[in-house]
Amino acid sequence: MPRKKPFSAKQKKKQLQEKRNRKRTDSPRRGHVSRGQRPIEGSSEDVDSDSDGSSSPVRLSEQPVSAQQLRKGYDPNRFRLQFEKESDADIAARKKQAMQPYEPLPESALEVDLADIYRPGSVLDMPKRPSWNYNMSREKVEAQEAKMFAEYLEKIYTTYSVKDLSYFELNLETWRQLWRVVEMSDIVLLITDIRHPALHFSPALYDYIIKDLKKHLILVLNKIDLAPPSLVVSWRTYFKEKFPDVQIVCFTSFPKEGIGTEGDAIKVLNSKKRRRAYTAVGPLQLLAACEAICHGEVDLKKWKQKIEADMKGEDSLASQVLESSLAEGVDVFKEHEFFKDGILTIGCVGHPNVGKSSLINGLCGRKVVSASRTPGHTKHFQTIFLTPTVKLCDSPGLVFPSLVDKQLQILSGIYPIAQVREPYTPVGYLAQRIPLVRILKITHPDMDDSPASSSNPQWSAYDICDAWAEKRGFMTAKASRRDVYRAANNILRLAVEGKLCMNMAPVGYHAKKGFWEQHQETKEIISMQEQFKELNAGEDDQSEFTSSEEDGGADIESSQSTSDANVGEERVVTKNKFSLLQDY
Repeated sequence: MPRKKPFSAKQKKKQLQEKRNRKRTDSPRRGHVSRGQRPIEGSSEDVDSDSDGSSSPVRLSEQPVSAQQLRKGYDPNRFRLQFEKESDADIAARKKQAMQPYEPLPESALEVDLADIYRPGSVLDMPKRPSWNYNMSREKVEAQEAKMFAEYLEKIYTTYSVKDLSYFELNLETWRQLWRVVEMSDIVLLITDIRHPALHFSPALYDYIIKDLKKHLILVLNKIDLAPPSLVVSWRTYFKEKFPDVQIVCFTSFPKEGIGTEGDAIKVLNSKKRRRAYTAVGPLQLLAACEAICHGEVDLKKWKQKIEADMKGEDSLASQVLESSLAEGVDVFKEHEFFKDGILTIGCVGHPNVGKSSLINGLCGRKVVSASRTPGHTKHFQTIFLTPTVKLCDSPGLVFPSLVDKQLQILSGIYPIAQVREPYTPVGYLAQRIPLVRILKITHPDMDDSPASSSNPQWSAYDICDAWAEKRGFMTAKASRRDVYRAANNILRLAVEGKLCMNMAPVGYHAKKGFWEQHQETKEIISMQEQFKELNAGEDDQSEFTSSEEDGGADIESSQSTSDANVGEERVVTKNKFSLLQDY
């Protein structure tokens, strides 16, 4: 990827002025397209919703494009996330509804069935790369892919309305990244967040990898430190029963403040700075799964030695770690050959924000790829040599089409919170399923000191945000009123970061919760979580878990000895993040 050039404030001002001039003169407005004409390439046009209620794609975190870049055929927005933008009418209706009192839902509302999210065999199945050969030119191959993708989108929008559909990726370039990563990999890791694994597991991708490409798939239940052990076991059993051809690995990793070794590997990475260390639990289980698949065709001894060295705290960079971004285009790839040259290629795929880059960093023991809480941080795939015989491939996060509620997607971190136009509805979705008022310890904004107001008030999502703004001191700059929008965003960030845990469960989990808590495999998960807690004991005891905002957000304390959550200004210790709600 070419490096981005600096973009001055003067150039930005000029660009905005030109944009305003175009809006005044163009008729119809530039960028308005019908559904059948949705742009599928990452162009630099600004596309918004129209006053008549129709909607069109929006490109997130779009960069300005200079005339020189266009002449050279380079578009910095080529790999940007691209979702359907909702109409202003829908936004206004949801905001009005968020001001109405809500009713708490039973525990069963946290249970989800994969069949209700995805519809295998329908138009929602993933787009598959059209057949091609090396006698075809790159232009012809890409034109064929573009035509197929346009027809794919048209079928979806003909069958379902925008209101029923979830957010899903509309950028063809991101789908191309997925196709190429899956094609070049010997084993594919489908990484899911343990809080919402059914949301992140696409049956169409499973069929594509297992049946069409005849490759092996390993399902990684990531971030297991954010869920009760019994729930982890329940989800693992659920996927084993429904998808017998997939192997399942539990995993979690976390950046650990430490000093990296100034060795040859860092020189290869062209870095003069010491890199942040990562601790991980689950690499041994992943190694065992890969050994069972390879059947001795790849020498994985150095990988095992590396894991053992990491567990002992020794220098894990005995072998060089190489990082290289593969060039774009079709001609880079050759016909796949399993375990070519004795090298195992492992591709990492999944939704945004499930921890793909963090998993790679955890396997390597240090930061080798950039990771962020913001969805869409990884723009194009890159390869990392874990050992001389094991190559990892990190791919951009990609959202598959489904019928899941958009609010759940926001709370799971798929859609960037900074881009959420109406954050009150997802706060209400959260409050209906967990005791949010009790956890945040907030007082209803309409309550006063009178006896009449001491009764149980009726809460709305907007009331919660209003009360949280009062508690946190979020005020608007000019009018000095409570900044309810900022408070809503802050609550959503706490949920995405795992400080307000809303764990979805398989159907029937709560009715058999006692069974899963006594399950023999639950002890294994408890052991993994305890191991992870010991590896990060020095970090948790000395650091506060705060929101990513400059104001510091909320410090939420949770431990096995207390069933309450304290929200305040003091520095606290987070021992078991998943236990925040288990006693409610």
